[in-house]
Amino acid sequence: MTDSNSLPGAGCGAAIRDAHGRLLLIQRLKQPEAGAWGLPGGKIDFGERAEDTARREIEEELGVTIELTGLACIAETIDKGDGKHWVAPVYSARIVSGEPRVMEPEKHGGCGWFALDDLPDQITTPVKDYLASLEPAGPTG
Repeated sequence: MTDSNSLPGAGCGAAIRDAHGRLLLIQRLKQPEAGAWGLPGGKIDFGERAEDTARREIEEELGVTIELTGLACIAETIDKGDGKHWVAPVYSARIVSGEPRVMEPEKHGGCGWFALDDLPDQITTPVKDYLASLEPAGPTG
């Protein structure tokens, strides 16, 4: 029998882009990946749909309302040192109302828009997974 503490957790996030193609990132203050810049999002609550979680978490974290425009990728964060494994759908999204600002200063050190060719040095695994999903597929066969 599998220990429920060893099962992967479920989260979600959103890759929010503006009209200039910049990506909205938040700086994490807590583990995993404390200090790194990541996609806004969070843990899926029992009985909550992932899409609803993304909208709720982003409103809580950044004070904005978003529209999800599609599924961008599936991100996985595996921290063997801490024994944690997270699986998270990442949605493409755009802001429909509000200006992003840090709403939970105990969790986030800042937020900002970044050009894809000028990202912070320290980015989270889900950001890397999202960026990889934008690359053209290699040859098949």
